[in-house]
Amino acid sequence: MDSAPKGYAMGESDTFLIISEPSTGVVVIAPTADVDMSRSPMLRTAIQQHMKPSTETLVVHLEDVGYMDSSGLATLVEAMRTGKATNTNLVLSAMGPKVLAIFEIARLESFFTIVAGIDEALQP
Repeated sequence: MDSAPKGYAMGESDTFLIISEPSTGVVVIAPTADVDMSRSPMLRTAIQQHMKPSTETLVVHLEDVGYMDSSGLATLVEAMRTGKATNTNLVLSAMGPKVLAIFEIARLESFFTIVAGIDEALQP
């Protein structure tokens, strides 16, 4: 992701780009590498830190994720459940074909809100 949408603040680590605008209740977490067994705990922590009742929508932007294993999938399933408990809308955006295939194999694509890009994810 080249830059934050207008009005959003960016924070960056070596694994995630986090874009948030607390006044709108939107947080975007964009992994900057594959989500596998070594990185899924970091994604889980980032999601847990930002998924709270004040977050209306949490977007996991997957544009830079070329590969995700079952631990990454499990992390997102947990996030979906947490979102229901905290009333936070979880949106997955810009999922590449290899990552989407994992959701399809597990037959989970219909349980998530999956959109083509960040602009669509940020629409109210």
